[in-house]
Amino acid sequence: MNASHNEIERRPGPFAIFGAMAAIVLIWAVNFPIGKAGLMRVPAMAMAAFRVVTSALTMIPVYFASRAGKPRQRYSGREIWTFAYLGFFLVVINQGCFTVGLAYTTVGHSSMVIAAGPIFILALARAMRLEPLTALKIAGIALAFAGVTLLALENGRSLHSSTLAGDLLTLTGSLGYAFYTVLGKSVAARYPAIEMTALNCFFGGAVALPVAIREAIVLTRSGGWSGIGWTGWGAMFYMAIFSSVIAYTLYFWTLRYVSASRMGSLNYLQPLIAAALGISLLGEHLTPSVAAGGALILTGVYAIERRDAEAIPRTDPSA
Repeated sequence: MNASHNEIERRPGPFAIFGAMAAIVLIWAVNFPIGKAGLMRVPAMAMAAFRVVTSALTMIPVYFASRAGKPRQRYSGREIWTFAYLGFFLVVINQGCFTVGLAYTTVGHSSMVIAAGPIFILALARAMRLEPLTALKIAGIALAFAGVTLLALENGRSLHSSTLAGDLLTLTGSLGYAFYTVLGKSVAARYPAIEMTALNCFFGGAVALPVAIREAIVLTRSGGWSGIGWTGWGAMFYMAIFSSVIAYTLYFWTLRYVSASRMGSLNYLQPLIAAALGISLLGEHLTPSVAAGGALILTGVYAIERRDAEAIPRTDPSA
């Protein structure tokens, strides 16, 4: 392993960590309505593939800028395998399934399904003996999930067959997110966040490139490029640059300092922020359901984040 992977880094202060987590939550919360608006202009597979490839292209200059002045990097076969499977779970499964799934379901359903992520994360972390399954964490997850349910019901959402395909795709993406979080936690201390995010995006982009080329040909033959408009392009670039590149660079950086289940608890705050934006920007009313749901979410996240010690894995799960 290259010496740069073992550089000692001083732990940042709590304000830096919580600031990064707040930025992640906000970026991802806004991603739901922006992505849905873009999918009204861009076919689902095209949006997913273009998003992934754009993320990879964006990370090329960022990666080389981060390596400027440093010795040439050489990766072992084991390290390449680590980058590949993390990129597969993060980019191909998580981002790809989320984007396509959002086209076939509602924003309310999608945020509800995404809220199941912390449950998967905690189960995986426990199965891999990375974190203890405490009664407080279980109670926190139950409270937060109940709060998300209240917010979803407030918007009149219920499970219909017309959204089932999108919900299942979103659930698959949530599983990918859980695997990335738990497995990424095991190697978070070994690699800089920019380096890991870039390499994950490169592997995901390589998988998505043939799909992107095919979708581009289809749009060219059908004359669909003209119908994308600024809404479609803006949504695609937001999902690629903000939700993928920026948010996941912050996510991997933060992951080295906090537990996997604590990072997963970020998912519970997204529906709450969406409700708050609706009240402040769209003139929606603060109903008892919204107030109760928000209180349950915040209480649950607080319970999840209270812990005696941080669980830091010592071994690479790819060993």
